[in-house]
Amino acid sequence: MQKIRKGDKVVILTGKDKGRTGEVIQVMPKEDRAVVRGINMVKRHQRQTQTQEAGIISKEAPIHLSNLAVADPKDGKPTRIGFRFEGDKKVRFAKRSGEVING
Repeated sequence: MQKIRKGDKVVILTGKDKGRTGEVIQVMPKEDRAVVRGINMVKRHQRQTQTQEAGIISKEAPIHLSNLAVADPKDGKPTRIGFRFEGDKKVRFAKRSGEVING
């Protein structure tokens, strides 16, 4: 079970987007990276195809998982993630507030 998953609200800890929050679109566990909506935007030159026209497009670049922290469901501040069993289910919880993170 991973600490950061697709759909999580995360806070950026370092870099040009420090302090901003966004939703995880994709997680790449083998590279320890994640793509966050609207964060770490880069400009790429795009060649024209049948579906897309040519030009410079902005898209999200992957960011290392160590630079992300899950936002606490209560107050939105960065928190660490713990695991515990509730009944027979293993759930993730925010260490800051103790609240269960759904997903």
